[in-house]
Amino acid sequence: MFWEEKTLNQMTEPEWESLCDGCGKCCLIKLEDEDTGEVIFTNLSCKLLNVKTCQCNDYTNRAKFVPDCIKMTQKDIKQYAWLPQSCAYRLLDEGKKLPDWHPLISGDPKTVVEAGISAIGKIETEEGVEEEDVVDYIVQWPKI
Repeated sequence: MFWEEKTLNQMTEPEWESLCDGCGKCCLIKLEDEDTGEVIFTNLSCKLLNVKTCQCNDYTNRAKFVPDCIKMTQKDIKQYAWLPQSCAYRLLDEGKKLPDWHPLISGDPKTVVEAGISAIGKIETEEGVEEEDVVDYIVQWPKI
C-alpha cells in the first residue's frame, strides 16, 4: 500500500491522483470570510462537475473552462487546509490513515457514497445562479 510507505511528496502522479476518493467536495463553490479567513462551503458545484457522478466532465482541460480551478500538487499541500476533513490528501498530510470507505481500502468507489461522504444527491450546479445569490447556498458539511 503505497500511501503507507511513501510521503505525499514521494508519490508518482498516478499514485497522487488515485488518492482522490471522488467525493466532489473540492469542486464546490466556496466563499471566504474576509474577517476570519474561514472557508465556507456551498452546495453549488463547478459547472464542469457532473452532479450525478461527482466526476469532472473535462478533467484534462478544466483550466481552459474554469480558470480558477485549482490543480492540487504535493508541494502545495499545506495551502489546502480548506479540504474536507475526510479528504485523503489532508488525512495523509496530517499523519492519519485512510478510512475503510476509501476506494483504495474498500476496492469499490461506491463505498464513498454509501458512507455518506460523497456530495452526490446533495449538490446542484452553479449554472444559472447569480453571483450575489451564492450565499443562499451555504451548507455545513458534517465533520467527518
